[in-house]
Amino acid sequence: MSTAIIVVSAILWLWFLGCTTTWRFGKVLLVKGEGVKSIECIALVLFTIGIVTYLFLQAVGIWFLLVELILWLVVQFFCHEYFTIFGASKNKLTGYNRCFEGTVKLFSVSETRLIPDLYHIVLHLLIATDLILAIVSLI
Repeated sequence: MSTAIIVVSAILWLWFLGCTTTWRFGKVLLVKGEGVKSIECIALVLFTIGIVTYLFLQAVGIWFLLVELILWLVVQFFCHEYFTIFGASKNKLTGYNRCFEGTVKLFSVSETRLIPDLYHIVLHLLIATDLILAIVSLI
């Protein structure tokens, strides 16, 4: 289980690095990074601390990682999935769609619901997977 957590955490860390560094492959924009002076960078630093703590002090680190992943998933839910499920205001949709304009989309933009782009779908799945692995390791 420890190896699975480390592998998924490493993949998640690399994927989330895109929130601070723009990832563009030719003309394809995966994610526009917000830079090192962003809340995303703070989240990346906290996640890094969680991974390092887990690597060197597993008994304590798993709890730090677990709490960090729960908080991160809750934040992502209320920033993204909540508005996908329950709909969003015109202002929220306009701002979100403008912010992620040009990124890879699996689904068409909606006029009533926030539709996450590919980057955020994968991000949320990786966070959830890492969280599930952490919970299972404690059981």
